[in-house]
Formats: sequence, C-alpha cells, structure tokens
Amino acid sequence: MSDYILSLLNDKYEEFNHPGFIPNDPISIPHRFILKQDIEIMGFIAAILAWGQRRTIINKCNELIELMDGVPFDFIKNHQDSDLKRFLSFKHRTFNTTDTLYFIEFFKDFYSRHESLEEAFIKGLTPESTDTKIALENFQKAFFSLEDYPVRTMKHIATPTKNSSCKRINMFLRWMVRKDEKGVDFGIWNKISPAQLVCPCDVHVERVGRKLGLITRLKADWQTAVELTLNLKQLDPADPVKYDFALFGLGVEGYM
Repeated sequence: MSDYILSLLNDKYEEFNHPGFIPNDPISIPHRFILKQDIEIMGFIAAILAWGQRRTIINKCNELIELMDGVPFDFIKNHQDSDLKRFLSFKHRTFNTTDTLYFIEFFKDFYSRHESLEEAFIKGLTPESTDTKIALENFQKAFFSLEDYPVRTMKHIATPTKNSSCKRINMFLRWMVRKDEKGVDFGIWNKISPAQLVCPCDVHVERVGRKLGLITRLKADWQTAVELTLNLKQLDPADPVKYDFALFGLGVEGYM
C-alpha cells in the first residue's frame, strides 16, 4: 500500500466523516430519532431502499415515517390491521406494498421477543469471526422465517450465500456498529466489532477501489467486498470500514 493511497484515504475520511455529510445522505433518516429502536428500524429501511438518487431515497423514507405517524417503533408495536391500509400506495422502485407490509410484520414479531435488532445479526458470530458472513447468512434466514413470507421480498435482503456483496446491509451495519466522535455513524451496537465489518461496495466505492488497486476481482460480489476490506485492514485493522467515507466521497464528488 503506497504512502500516497494511505494519505489520500486518511485525508478524505476526515473530510467526509463529519456532520455535514448527514443531510444529503440516507443516514439522515435514522438521525431523525433518539430512541434506539426507531434508529434501528428506519436505519434498516433507509439502507434497504438506498438505490437511486439520494434525495429520492430520503423523500421515500420520510413518506414511510409519516405513514407510521412519525413514531416507527410505536407504530410497529401497536398498529391495528386497519392501519395498514395506508401503505397500499407506497412504492420505491421495485420495493412495493407487499414488501413494506412484510417488513412491518417482521419487525412486529421480532421486537415482541427482542429489545434490539442487533440480536438478529449476531447468530453464528464469534469473537474469532473475521467478518460478518455467517451472521448475514443467518439474518436472511431469520428474516424470512415467518409463515407465508412473500417470495418476492427475498430479493431485497441480500445474503453472502448467493455471493451478493450485500452492500446495503453492510452499510446499515456500519451505521449501527462503528464508533467514533464524528457524529455520523451511531455506534449503538456492541456485540459486533468494527473490525468484523465488511465494506459496503456500491458503484462509487467499487470504481474508486479499482482505480486505487484495492479491488482486482472482475465482478462485484461478496468476495470483492471481502478483498476490498482486507486491503483496507492494512491501513486500519481495527476499523477498516471507516474508509467507506473516503472511497464513497471520492466517487460521488467526482474526485475519481
């Protein structure tokens, strides 16, 4: 790893990992809340809906928040079946009413038994795990463990089992797990180590990662995300995914 790349990524990490990054990014959605469960629910939904223009993603998430009366966790716990009719017109790209209603059903069932969504992401994970592969595989199984789950919704929850890079879920985990004093990531989960996170590999990150020689695989899949993360661990073994800020920022702002 050249000194130039190290210096560039450290500089851009500092430049983009600050509160000014929040308003124009989907992470602004969970930042609307203080309650842990609200942060988890809307953070997860914002991450899953994060494809397309960022402003559109934010607007659609705000629409969902309004449909849940501004209190996602309370709505999830206490809604009546009649309250679900309001979601019949909700749609974002290929995410439709069926998907929305199943997400609500999953959250209601899960939070009836658990205090934090973190519990859904740690099955199979041990302190010796080098990444979250087994946890993401088990999460996908748990998410679709309810009776009569809609098969169409499975396309929205990626899994390493299908060699997906799982970029949206990896981004959500970054939000929940990373801990620093910058004010962007939340760091409200403690059972997953930042060192175990895998870098979200979206089109910006992938493009810049290739130009910097951090990615050599031809296609973007789970092994590509792992390759990128292993190279970033050369820079910071304890917190490699902090460089997601730098790679994404370099890409989206047109630096590379």
